[in-house]
Amino acid sequence: MNAHSVALVQASFEKVAPLGDKVPQIFYDELFTLDPSLRPMFQSDMTEQRKMILTALTMVVRSLDRPEAIAEPVKALGKRHVTYGVKPAHFATVGSALLNTLQKGLGNEFTPELRQAWVEAYATLSGMMKEAAYGNANAS
Repeated sequence: MNAHSVALVQASFEKVAPLGDKVPQIFYDELFTLDPSLRPMFQSDMTEQRKMILTALTMVVRSLDRPEAIAEPVKALGKRHVTYGVKPAHFATVGSALLNTLQKGLGNEFTPELRQAWVEAYATLSGMMKEAAYGNANAS
């Protein structure tokens, strides 16, 4: 990602972050609408799950300009997701749910340029997670 894309993602995240718990609520609603078969993976308290994803997303977005600072935690997260039953194909659904969430949270401010910056950010991060979890050959 270039510095401009990183700045776009970070600035837009700061605009949706004040929505607090609404962001992960929208995200999980989107995720389960896109693929209802994923719902059983989330047997735990969704309140706690929403806090965890918001914390992880905040850490990752705020560190995009320092990829070395997030590489190991992101890779570890990818490996943990295998134990939850996450398959490589699930990452595309998660990416779509994230983009839909941002569209809802930002409305008209979610421009094509901003969308592309988020696509790049998610591709980078999900690529790191998949490579750590499944290796290069199975990361698609």
